[in-house]
Amino acid sequence: MNNLCSTTLPKIEAYNIKNVFKSRAHYSYPTNSFLYSSCSTKNGGKITLTLTFSSKKSVFCKLETSKSENNTKGKKKSSQLPTKTIIAAPEPGGAPTVSGGGAPVEPPENKKVGSRLLKGLPKKVLSVLSNLPLAIAEMFAVAALMALGTVVEQGENPDFYFRKYPEDNPALGFFTWRWSFSHSTEAIRKQEYSDTLPRASVRDLGVVLMGAGYEVFLKGPSLYAFKGLAGRLAPIGVHLALLLIMAGGTLSAAGSFRGSVTVPQGLNFVIGDVLGPSGFLSTPSESFNTEVHVNRFSMDYYSSGEVSQFHSDLSLFDLSGKEIMRKTISVNDPLRYGGITIYQTDWSLSALQIMKDEEGPFNLALAPLKINGDKKLYGAFLPVGDTDSTNLKGISMLARDMQSIVLYDQEGKFAGVRRPNSKLPIEIDGIKIVVLDAIGSTGLDIKTDPGVPIVYAGFGALMLTTCISFLSHTQIWALQDGTTVVIGGKTNRSKGELPDDMNFLLDQVPEIVESSSSSSSTQSDIVSG
Repeated sequence: MNNLCSTTLPKIEAYNIKNVFKSRAHYSYPTNSFLYSSCSTKNGGKITLTLTFSSKKSVFCKLETSKSENNTKGKKKSSQLPTKTIIAAPEPGGAPTVSGGGAPVEPPENKKVGSRLLKGLPKKVLSVLSNLPLAIAEMFAVAALMALGTVVEQGENPDFYFRKYPEDNPALGFFTWRWSFSHSTEAIRKQEYSDTLPRASVRDLGVVLMGAGYEVFLKGPSLYAFKGLAGRLAPIGVHLALLLIMAGGTLSAAGSFRGSVTVPQGLNFVIGDVLGPSGFLSTPSESFNTEVHVNRFSMDYYSSGEVSQFHSDLSLFDLSGKEIMRKTISVNDPLRYGGITIYQTDWSLSALQIMKDEEGPFNLALAPLKINGDKKLYGAFLPVGDTDSTNLKGISMLARDMQSIVLYDQEGKFAGVRRPNSKLPIEIDGIKIVVLDAIGSTGLDIKTDPGVPIVYAGFGALMLTTCISFLSHTQIWALQDGTTVVIGGKTNRSKGELPDDMNFLLDQVPEIVESSSSSSSTQSDIVSG
């Protein structure tokens, strides 16, 4: 039999937990039952405590999230949901207000109006800053500007450019297969580096440049050579990689699902009931019908007693109830299945399992207590005596983690400390108590992000093309002017090394020397003339 009760309680002090249950409805703890609690802090220092009793053999729970159920598509609905009753704290001299069906108590109208104004202001600002059509328009504008520099096909063989951009029919009236030829010695001498070989051949220069890894092109007396074309084209790849990252980010923002949930050990939930869409491209998949069961939750500790790591043993079940995957996750070690990623992000304590006067076991709900700092503290209360009395008394229990439980008597005095599973009894006010176990809850973040592979690919391409961009792209022009070769060149990287490299290459160009037979023949022709 399931029974769920949500009670709005006054502010709980760490050492006065018993006041929580004064003037409230009391519920007995059935044998072999599970008591589940979920609490949240309200305005004015109030705490809402939710208690759930259910059989160990068949446990169901309703997990409340901030996401609207109306926005979830294709979700599997949990059956046998418990009923809920909300009991509001009474004003002095008044009776508590009870509402059924889980409907929250409506706040005053003036508070609702002020709340709407405060919530509406950041939404208007965010709507301007996160305008998706505007972002898409900007992306296409950047793509159009980049396309202006990528009209000509890149990386093709020279024959391709010979055919498509012939010399006798320039594209756009001036663009040929290699417009880089220079027919002016003045233009060559204006380059970053220039030199002159007085008795040399431009063809011999081309042979030397080819041996140094240059791509060489000759047209009559003109020569054009280049090396490191990848360094020249790499910036285009950088821009394309940035567009890929932008596309992946857009898909992530408009096509993903996100959600978070806190689940006690032994309970389960359906993935689709937790996730909520983030944009108009969000489309649920078949894996949304997968049921997740928390087999066990455990924590690791430092030698100082502080929590160092927490683990959740999770099982995934399909619609037929068949286990399709099982994994123990921890922080930085998520579970991935069907495009869904489940992260371990938080933890809490949900219940204490005890024996009372050798009867039980009973499960007492643990409520989170507000303390200074970021430390966690949970409290439970065991009623003693007449539960219908207006002056309800009982034993208080405090837990900071799953290692030890601190117990206080009916007067709030320290009674002792017990470790769960130690089976060491403690007697308080004539009652024999054995702390059997501290039941933890795992905090999970769940998301689907179809843009992640695209973003990763974009960053990979960005790193690669950025490294290639540092390669030097060197260009050399040469013109045969009689027996003299005028040479000029420039580079986009390593500008200080270009003169040394060019001098080394030019020293290898052979010098043209007239033969003796040619000289004698020339002198005879002069004499006979």
